[in-house]
Formats: sequence, C-alpha cells, structure tokens
Amino acid sequence: MLRLLRRRWLWMLLAAAVVAAAAFLAWALIIPSPMPQALEALQSNAQVSVQTGRWLAFEPTGRQPAVGLVLYPGGRVDYRAYAPAAQSIAAQGYLVVIPGMPLNLAVLASGRAGEVIVAFPHVQRWAVGGHSLGGSMAASYARKQPGKVQGLVLWAAYPSGSDDLSGYDLQVVSIYATRDGLTSGADIEASRRLLPPSTRWVAIEGGNHAQFGWYGAQSGDQEATISREEQQAQIVAATLELLRSLTR
Repeated sequence: MLRLLRRRWLWMLLAAAVVAAAAFLAWALIIPSPMPQALEALQSNAQVSVQTGRWLAFEPTGRQPAVGLVLYPGGRVDYRAYAPAAQSIAAQGYLVVIPGMPLNLAVLASGRAGEVIVAFPHVQRWAVGGHSLGGSMAASYARKQPGKVQGLVLWAAYPSGSDDLSGYDLQVVSIYATRDGLTSGADIEASRRLLPPSTRWVAIEGGNHAQFGWYGAQSGDQEATISREEQQAQIVAATLELLRSLTR
C-alpha cells in the first residue's frame, strides 16, 4: 500500500512538472508579432544590407564599418521588432546585429555577443546594448568581457546589482522614457551608482516601454504621449552619439 502511494505521488509530481514546463514554454514563446514596419525593415535597400537567420545583421552597403553594435532584444519580444532602429543606425555607417535568444529570453544566452564579435573580425570597436532584460544582459556581458567591448547602450534598462560597471573604462548611454510602466524612474536612478561617472543619461519625455521596439502595446506599460516614430528618432539619435564616440 505504501509503495502504491509513493508511486502515485511520483506520478503526480511528474505530471505537475510537465504542466509547469508547458506553461513556461507557452509564456516564453507566445509573444506579440512584430509590427508591419519592423518586417519592412528586414529588407535590404540601397543604403543597408540585411542578413537574416540566427541573428539579424544590418551593414552599410558597400563598406566595412569599423564600429559595431550588438543589440539584445527585450524579454519575450521578437528580435525582429528592433529592425527599424537597426536599419536607421546602420544607414549612418555602423554594423548592427540583433541576435535571436533561446525562448526569447536574453538571460539564457547573455554571452551571445561573443559569437557575433568573432563572426565580424573587420569590426575594430564594439558596443553592446539592449532593451529592458536585453540591456541588463548586455551590461552583464560588458562586465565579464571588458576587453571586448568599449561601449554600452541601455534602452529602458539597467545593470543588475552584481554587475557594477562604475569603475570600468566604458562609454555608456542610458536611454529611458518618462512614461515607462515597466522600467521606472526609480530603477534608472538606482542604477547610477553601477555605471561610470561619464554615463550619458537621456530622458525621452512622453515615451513608454513598448515604443523602444515595434511590437505594439505591452501589459503594465503606460500610454505614451508621443508617437512611436518620435520616440524611435530620439533613441536612434542618442545611440548614434555613443557609437560616434567610439570612433574618436
């Protein structure tokens, strides 16, 4: 009898584990689709050549850029949702690579920037960055690989408490939105002690969390009071300023 009860408990625990795993997979994989503007930006044009696959690579046509950016997508966000910004940045002469992440979570592959850097040996100087969770994982990579990257771009993101970069020789820009319902102003303020004193802080007045990409609205976010196009223009401009600093 006791053996039978134990067996039943084991089967119940196994069933519960299977249900939990299935629920997690559904949560990670069922995500918003990229907006039409994002899909359009995946096409090469006269200014930018786009390669798709394991990662999205945006490279200025006809030249080999000396500076590159590896951009990690936000948690549970399709990596294609950042294609319009990548197109705009690449058109100014920079390589931008957006790697896909396992289960759409950069925390499961925070070292993927290393693979990108190896794949593009002609690029001399690198920045890593990302949106939300992607930015946090980019900061983690920058801390662990200080010799490989010279810049860090945070979009509505901040380092974890264990990733103190305050003493690193690193160019950093932290771009955040005043109506972000997921990355709060308090989060950004608290991150100041973890970043170099030279960090540039860029507030997007009226912007929100979801408008850092092109994937629609996001649960828990506030409503933006500026258009997605205006927010994206400010994000691209601030990111370009950091990339230009790496060429000086």
